[in-house]
This record gives sequence, structure tokens and C-alpha cells, in this order.
Amino acid sequence: MKHTIYAAVLCAMLTFSTRMAQAQVGEPFIHDPSTIAECDGKYYTFGTGEGGLWSTDGWTWHGGAVRPGRGAAPDVLKIGDRYLVAYSATGGGLGGTHRGDVLTMWNKTLDPESPDFQFTEAVVVASSMDDEDCDAIDAGLLLDPTTGRLWLSYGTYFGFIRLVELDPATGRRMEGNVPVNIAIDCEATDLIYRNGWYYLLGTHGTCCDGPNSTYNIVVGRSRQVTGPYVDNIGRQMLQGGGKMVIAANNLKTGPGHFGRFVVEGGVEKMSFHYESDFRQGGRSVLAIRPLLWRDDWPVAGDEFHEGTYEIESVRRGYALEIAVDFVRMQRDIEPFWVKPTKPLGQIGPQTLEEVESTWPKGEVSVRMSDYMFRPHQKWTITPAGKGGYLGGPYYKICIEGTTRCLTATAGHDVVAKPEFTGEDAQLWRIDQLTDGTYRIMPKKVPGTNEPLVLVSLGDSTPVLAPFDFGSDNSKWNFTKN
Repeated sequence: MKHTIYAAVLCAMLTFSTRMAQAQVGEPFIHDPSTIAECDGKYYTFGTGEGGLWSTDGWTWHGGAVRPGRGAAPDVLKIGDRYLVAYSATGGGLGGTHRGDVLTMWNKTLDPESPDFQFTEAVVVASSMDDEDCDAIDAGLLLDPTTGRLWLSYGTYFGFIRLVELDPATGRRMEGNVPVNIAIDCEATDLIYRNGWYYLLGTHGTCCDGPNSTYNIVVGRSRQVTGPYVDNIGRQMLQGGGKMVIAANNLKTGPGHFGRFVVEGGVEKMSFHYESDFRQGGRSVLAIRPLLWRDDWPVAGDEFHEGTYEIESVRRGYALEIAVDFVRMQRDIEPFWVKPTKPLGQIGPQTLEEVESTWPKGEVSVRMSDYMFRPHQKWTITPAGKGGYLGGPYYKICIEGTTRCLTATAGHDVVAKPEFTGEDAQLWRIDQLTDGTYRIMPKKVPGTNEPLVLVSLGDSTPVLAPFDFGSDNSKWNFTKN
């Protein structure tokens, strides 16, 4: 009986979570994905085996990316007008062997349909032997923006993580370069640079066991690319340290193989795989989450779930609402100066049925005001079924219980149209920013190709204007109702 009850509860949880949670769609099945790269308007990521995934919008992914050489755990980096791909041909410590090679090769494009698509012959840049305390696997590439020098990290949980320098012009190992040990107790490393810090992202735990995999992503940082890399409490990664970035969550286990994608200032994404997505047959899947920064430490952002929200401007704390007349609540409430003469009980909030008949039938303007959990301030946000962007679907944003949907106008303001038509002006991307707040951006503003976002022009006036991460006017918060 207990097993039956548990199974029923789990089934209900899975059904509910499937309805609420968002994840990449199409064919997002991949293991050990490389950092996502953009090429000629498409996104690409490569995985263990041969090939990888591609996407036109960053939301719906397809098999068919081409990477010769098979092998394991590649990475890709654009340098100038070419793409450098690193991958491993190795045992990776499995089966008792540590023998392996990391190789690099170039291509002018990642699009296999392009006439310029042609990988160069792969060259070995790092190796390991059977008796070494390091495995030549899991390549991670960094082009240092401060010096122009190119670095490769590699290694597994079975030994040291090592760092070597490559020639950014050729992709070959710099002559005479000696590997530097920078971490232990992790694998699938990646290096990034930000605000004077070098960050080493490593994958801790066990892999390759589906829902039983314990992979999680940890980080240390250093002022020097060669280390020492230290976590938030001062432990060196050479001593097993590492601050948690993301672990199993939301019925998905084994996050690993971090990659960073900077969309623009204040908007960053992190890519990785989950070893097992319970909703997709326990398969290994590509995942994309917002990348946040707190006290100069990387943090996995939130999965945005459909639901009903207060949309709050960071500028003043006022809530987005449709501009309708304020309707007083009709309740049997004794004035505060009268001693209570009857038992105190709850009063119900104002309902849509009580006020909707007073609203205009057609298009209604939108404003901001104090939030009082009134029907004209509650927005239901759901995927629109009209494609997406890097890491998320386009959403429709409608007043709860109605078809009145937020719409961008040619006049660079926003209104609530009485029906959802699916036009680009009613499709909204919701990006969590690096400070944890959000930007709200229409797919297209009528009459212009300029990317505009929802902005608080004043305390009570929402408009569409260029995004400015340095201004609270461009930032919003969502509070679940």
C-alpha cells in the first residue's frame, strides 16, 4: 500500500512539474556539451560522441551539428573569424587507463551547409599516459580578454586538473609550456574571466549513471590564471575546495559541463547538461539557465515558471496594471473606531467578477501603481507556443482570467489588447539579469527593428526604450500570487 501511495504522489508531482517547469524543447539530448557558440544566426553545441545540437532561436534544439573525431567532452571558442574546437580521445580513467590526448582543430564556420565548412586536421595539445595522475580529457578553453593569451584546462576526478597555454593563432601547444596543476576532485572544467577574477568551474561528483549521477558544479577564483583557485571560505581547489553553483533540482539530476554565454551587459546565460531529466525518460539533456553574479561569485539563476504574478518595477516598487477605474470593495466591515460587536473573520479579496463589467471592452492602456492584489494588477504568464530565445520560450502576459494581453505598440508604449493574436508585439522574452532582477522584452516593436525593453519612464509610466542595465528603470521583479 505504501508503495502504491508513493507512486501516485510521484506521478502527480511529475504531472504538475511538467505543466509548470520550462526546459529546452525539440531534441535537446546531449552529454558533455561544449560552451554554446553563435555562428551566422544559429547556436551550436557539441557533445561526447560525434556531432551535437543546433538551434535557430536557442530554445528549440535539433541534432545535426557536425564535429569529426568523435571522442569526448569537447569545447568550442570563436577567435577572430574562426572557431577553435578542442576534444579528447581518451579512456578518462575508466577501465583503469589514464591514457589519452586532447586535440584541437579549426573551422571558418560551424554550419555544415556552408561552402566554407571544413575542419582542419586535428593536432594533439595535451596527453596523459597510463601511470599519470591526470587524464587528458574534458577540454575547457579561455581566451584571456586582458592579455590575448589562450589557455586550456583538462583532467578528471581521477587526478589533477591541469592548465596549459596554447597559441591563439595556431591552436597548438605553446612551445616549452609546462602543465600547471590547478585543482583536484572535479572534472569537466571551464575557465572564465570577469572583473579582475579568473574563475575555474569544475564538475564534482559521479557521472554517467543517469538518475543516480551525483554531478554538481562548483567554482573557485584567482587573480592569476594559473591559480591558486580558492573558494568562498578560503579552501584551495587543489585541496578539494569549491563553492556550489548548481546541484540537482526540479526533478533533474547531475548538472555538469558548465559554459558561459554573454548575451550583452547584464544578461548572461550558463549552459550545461543534466545527467538525467526525469520528465524526459531520464535522458541526458542540454540545460540553459540565467547566470547571476553575487559578490563576484557566479550563481545559477532561476527557472521561470508559468503562473500568476505581480510585475513590480524596481524603480519605485509600483506594480504594472491596466488603467481602469478603482472599484471600492463592498464588504461588511466595522470602522476601526468601533469596538468589535461580532466575531472577526476573513474577508475575501476583490474578484474579477466584481469589477470586469466596469472595464472598457476594447484596448486599455497600462500604468503602474501601488500593489493591492486587485484583479487589474494580476498577470498570468504562460508560454505562447510561438518559439523562443536562448534559454526560454516566448510568453504571453495576460490579466488573470481574461484574454487581455500585454502588447507593444508603434508608439513605444504598452497596452492590454482584448485578445491574444500571437503577433510578435504580444510575445515577450523574460531574462533574469545578472543581479537577479528581470528585463521584459517584446519579440518585436511595431515599426522598428530596434531592440526595446519595458522601462519605467516615471513612477507610473511604462514605456519601451533601449535596455540600460545600469538603471533600475529597466528592471522588474515577479512575485507569485
